[in-house]
Amino acid sequence: MIEKEKILNAYIFRHACKLFDTEKKISDSDMQFILQTAQLSPSSFGFEPWHFVVVQDRGLRKKLKEQAWGATAKLDTASHFVICLTMKFPLMKYDSEYIENFMRDVQKLPENVIESKGKMYEVFQKSDFNLTDERKLFDWAAKQCYIPLGNMMTSAAMIGIDSCPIEGFNQEISNTILKEDLGIDTSLYGISYMVAFGYRVNEPRPKTRRNISDFVTFK
Repeated sequence: MIEKEKILNAYIFRHACKLFDTEKKISDSDMQFILQTAQLSPSSFGFEPWHFVVVQDRGLRKKLKEQAWGATAKLDTASHFVICLTMKFPLMKYDSEYIENFMRDVQKLPENVIESKGKMYEVFQKSDFNLTDERKLFDWAAKQCYIPLGNMMTSAAMIGIDSCPIEGFNQEISNTILKEDLGIDTSLYGISYMVAFGYRVNEPRPKTRRNISDFVTFK
């Protein structure tokens, strides 16, 4: 097992890197490792409502930069730039073909378990979390997508790679760019966040955080 001190050091190392060294590129094997930590991330019911687009094309980056005000320097300098797409209502609804096929083909569940888990998921959507409209279900699915974001950034830090999570963009325009330039079906997917990876140019200032006692209560 990894020593606790080494894990904490990775969290101390990680910061929202604003500018990356354009002379340093992440190796294919290191980027694959980062993406594997996304693949292994948990999600509610295990349904993995995400798709990641790694944007290396400079023309597409330039187009994204025009409306992604929080990503301008990152799009210019990051070694790798990732957009997280979240599955929408047609894919995540309890009776969708995606959900049924996922339980059968990916989770390898027997038919009786598929039936019972499907009913449980239906109750969860209809009453437990009241995910009764498209926006509610998308927002819930997007929350699942932030789990692999945290895992990717932490795993990157553990091997000396910097990152920066980004929500500073126009969601509607970005979705249009993906539809027009990449053929993404925006009736099925929407952007939740962007994240840049690379190597820092400048050292960050020391972290400032509240004391654990200020935000944790034991009863």
